[in-house]
Amino acid sequence: MQVFDTNILKKLYIPSSSSHKGDNGKVMIIGGSKLFHAASLWPLEIASKIVDMVFYSSVDENNEIVLAEKQLWRNGIVVPRGRIDDYITEADAVLIGPGLPRENGLEKGDDDTKELTEALLTKYPNKRWVIDGGSLQTISPELLPKNSILTPHHREFEILKSNIKDEKLKSEIQNKKIEDQVSLFAKEYDCTVLLKGEEDIVCSNNECLKIVGGNAGMTKGGTGDVLAGLTTALYAQNDDPFLVASCSSYINKKAGESLSKTVGIYFNATDLVEEIPVMMNKLLNNS
Repeated sequence: MQVFDTNILKKLYIPSSSSHKGDNGKVMIIGGSKLFHAASLWPLEIASKIVDMVFYSSVDENNEIVLAEKQLWRNGIVVPRGRIDDYITEADAVLIGPGLPRENGLEKGDDDTKELTEALLTKYPNKRWVIDGGSLQTISPELLPKNSILTPHHREFEILKSNIKDEKLKSEIQNKKIEDQVSLFAKEYDCTVLLKGEEDIVCSNNECLKIVGGNAGMTKGGTGDVLAGLTTALYAQNDDPFLVASCSSYINKKAGESLSKTVGIYFNATDLVEEIPVMMNKLLNNS
């Protein structure tokens, strides 16, 4: 399996000095629950630093948290669940899943993650989807839209494979080594998988890469949500899902490595949000 070539970074979209508001991407984030508040806020923060507009939709409690922060955070629009359709059509890329409850963990007022996710994926199959967290743990892989990007950690990938309806295919995938599992899954469902780990594995339906790097500081809760937000922001600006997933993984790991030079492994998801733009500026200006 090939490793990441930094020349790939040259293919990423960089906003022009002559661009106007809206030219550089719009993102919709659908996530959060009464239990998981911050999981949908981290991707909101990182995306707002990269694209021109972020639409954010969560349960009432999370929407109120974001609205209360409007004195400091003015970089997006809070969308009630009932108005998702009004904004999802405008978004260039959509992230769904961070902080959404697992199917058996619903509290009163929370979304039914499976129902919400599958309904939206079915209704908007041509959107640039990034699927993460609770959505990955509940959906049927057969409903994945073409060219969607999946960002599971290893446990979520196990759950995702367990939801495959075709028992023959499920068995075939399970009997392979992990990189071949990711490759076969991506080919079968015509999607791109970014499997997070000590070494990230990124596979589309016709190519695979291994991205090394990072450190133990990136095991902190929320760092995967940051990666999902970064991936969605880049997908709003670039139409190649494999390019997006590969570069997101690399940038994220390099940001973690940069933090380790000053604080070791003692950083959190918020620190990563602040470091990623610094790393993007360094990498993209020198690529």
